[in-house]
Amino acid sequence: MNLLNKYDTYEEIDKIAKDILKRVKCRPQLGIICGSGLGGLADLVEEKETISYFDIEGFPVSTGMYKNNLYLDTKGQFVFGKLRNKPVIIMQGRVHVYEGYPLHKVTLPIKILKLMGVTTLFITNAAGGINRDYNVGDIMIMKDHFNIPGFSGLNPLIGPNDDRFGPRFPALSNAYDFNLRNLAKKCVKELGYTDFCREGVYSMLTGPSYETVTECKFLLQCGVDATGMSTVPEAIVAVYCGMKVFGLSLITNSCIMEYDCKTCANHEEVLETAKLRSKDVQTLISKMVAEVEV
Repeated sequence: MNLLNKYDTYEEIDKIAKDILKRVKCRPQLGIICGSGLGGLADLVEEKETISYFDIEGFPVSTGMYKNNLYLDTKGQFVFGKLRNKPVIIMQGRVHVYEGYPLHKVTLPIKILKLMGVTTLFITNAAGGINRDYNVGDIMIMKDHFNIPGFSGLNPLIGPNDDRFGPRFPALSNAYDFNLRNLAKKCVKELGYTDFCREGVYSMLTGPSYETVTECKFLLQCGVDATGMSTVPEAIVAVYCGMKVFGLSLITNSCIMEYDCKTCANHEEVLETAKLRSKDVQTLISKMVAEVEV
């Protein structure tokens, strides 16, 4: 059997989690997944301990890490330590469906986080702006998502269910925790970020190609505000595992809505925008970590 298509059992995932914890002192309660260009948050961590994904048996590793000039922001490692005096684990780098991984492998890290003791998960991403009122550089608090791959049968919970992780049919009507969203809005106001912070709906397409004009128009009609290639599978599995989830998108490009437009999306633009706004994102996340109850 192709190992990528093999479903990991509870016991196998528990072994990975325990093996990781044996190598670090930190016992994290809060997890943070860093999107494209946002990995600098790990620089704020104190009492830092790192483990490369390469050094974890059975852990999915980004294929982009093998190619020059691609995903230069991706380090592919866990960073353990304290952020604003809270024990955290930060994921610098994630894998995506477009790299050839099935969704149960893409979301394997979430189950590992669960078994390491994480109860609250912050997920960040770089996204294209669908909402015409959004500007490049805006920050969007995710209030809901539109799981486009789910319409074609792609869901990370497909396969055998183990009740030790969560229920067969989890509810997602409050996937992005109401209290965490309110905390984020409070921090946004106190930091003076209201001019460039929004709250909206995120959609996921699998990529790696960017959206066509017609696809963008469709998403706009569906009530989507921003779109990307990650986050939704991770959020689904985190909710399934009983975690509180907070999602944050950085609008790194404006999706093209006009036919025959000469402008097109590109990954360099995404990384450059992320670099320019990354300090503000780090400040917001850091302030939230300081105030959140885990």
